[in-house]
Amino acid sequence: MAARRIGQIFVDLGFITDEQLDMLVEEQSQNPGRLIGRIAMEMGLLDEDQLAQALAEQMNLQIIDLEGLDISDEVLEEVSDAMAQLYKVVPLRLSDGVLTVATCEPQNLSMEDELRRFLGYDIRLLIAIESQINKTIDRYYSEEQETLEKILEELENDTDLKKAAQELSGDGPINLTDVAELADSAPVRKLLNMVLLLAIKDHASDIHFEPFEDEFRIRIKSDGVLYEMVPPPRHLAFAITTRVKVMANLDIAERRLPQDGRIELSVGGHPVDLRVAVCPTMFGESVVMRVLDRSVVSLDLTKVGMDDETIGGFREVIEKPNGIVLVTGPTGSGKTTTLYSALSELNDIKEKLITTEDPVEYDIDGIVQIPIESDIGVTFAACLRAILRQDPDKILVGEIRDLETAEIAVQASLTGHLVFSTLHTNDAPSTVTRMKDMGVPTFLITATVEAILAQRLVRRICPDCREEIRPSEDQIFDLGLTAEMVDNGKFFRGGGCESCNNTGYKGRVGLFELMVLDDELRDMILNNKSSDELRTAAQKKGMVTLRDAGISFVFNGTTTLDEVIRETILEA
Repeated sequence: MAARRIGQIFVDLGFITDEQLDMLVEEQSQNPGRLIGRIAMEMGLLDEDQLAQALAEQMNLQIIDLEGLDISDEVLEEVSDAMAQLYKVVPLRLSDGVLTVATCEPQNLSMEDELRRFLGYDIRLLIAIESQINKTIDRYYSEEQETLEKILEELENDTDLKKAAQELSGDGPINLTDVAELADSAPVRKLLNMVLLLAIKDHASDIHFEPFEDEFRIRIKSDGVLYEMVPPPRHLAFAITTRVKVMANLDIAERRLPQDGRIELSVGGHPVDLRVAVCPTMFGESVVMRVLDRSVVSLDLTKVGMDDETIGGFREVIEKPNGIVLVTGPTGSGKTTTLYSALSELNDIKEKLITTEDPVEYDIDGIVQIPIESDIGVTFAACLRAILRQDPDKILVGEIRDLETAEIAVQASLTGHLVFSTLHTNDAPSTVTRMKDMGVPTFLITATVEAILAQRLVRRICPDCREEIRPSEDQIFDLGLTAEMVDNGKFFRGGGCESCNNTGYKGRVGLFELMVLDDELRDMILNNKSSDELRTAAQKKGMVTLRDAGISFVFNGTTTLDEVIRETILEA
């Protein structure tokens, strides 16, 4: 039987009227994703007790009063402060492998599974009101918050764990049962949980676990830069990488071959995908996790950072009935996000959109998305051939890596399809040279490519510690600034504060360079003009280069000179 809708339960319990329910439903339709109970409380139609009562009715759970409740230290140790805050839970008791927790969000259906996976126990849920949950967390966890340093200190002093880890991390045959027990041990789980939660909380894009001869390094990439965390003891490298492999459903017995997997989490009420790549090295297995947090990425073309002129030109191009639109830039420059945003804008019931990606990063309702599986022959080229028999209107090819894929993309655009794809080049004009190098005939490039968008991401200056500075002579020279520009402009940097972890930066913004091909540029390409000549001609037609886009962000106080120098090249 399907659960009754929470709004109808409010009415059945006499908390609100049918008219008020209609008003709540209308309000929720204007704010998709917001919970109807939360809206009812904000509008003063419900109080916390009534919401808890309705949730208990809907989920068939018991309500518990946390006021004055005593919780043992042994139980509190099972759930870290970060986990309690993120999941809005309080551990109450542990008995026969079942951990009972109180929550104010039982409607988060994946929470129970995530806690079971993180903690290794069966979970029993009880409902408590949110204010009591928050008060109890503050009472029990605020006195001595569990830190990464504290967990590492405990691990360093755990001689039994150290002995077991050293025995199992050798090159000889291993007992899989012992390995599984080591990976599932409470200290290892607790350390990995803390690293994952801290990384997700800091909006990290990648987590790196790197074994070396004398140390085991953990680094997280935030805003495009790697930061080292406090390193765990070297003997735990095998246990931690094995724990990651267990969570990603990988083969823990295989230590000689690279493996790829995926971990799906729901942290703090929003879904997070972790793409896991395991690679053998001289001193153990290196693990990199790509964090795909859907709550952080906004698939909205107006929010990717383009100025009005660039977004206007790009919108004109993506509305065309056929042709190829290329987005270029290095790995991690936001190409996929830009293309997803474009597809989200074009996502209409009247048109069929199909993508082929390696891997599919974010699922979008209404778009058919096909993952690449090279091991079984499902390559970009093979997928693209199949897609053309699916009657698509617009196609996204994750990346043009070879001539075969490029040729099929060209043929698709010539037969009335709009094709989006990515390439790895330094800027928009050099993309033409790259396609020629791949073997695509020049006349086909000019016949199909409609526009090339190059992009980079630079870090934003933290607004809480922004301070004005005088640029150095080297910076002025590197950016090619004139004395007049320096005298008339203001330059800033972040001094470093608690809000930005003393980095001086918080968040990132995109730099964009849009080259729309017209007859003159196509003639130049046919006549084999150089990238520099193409760039000069495109600039005369209004193209803003990546470097110029960066300089404009420097002058309006968004980013620093160093960031623009690091991410862009000076045009000849």
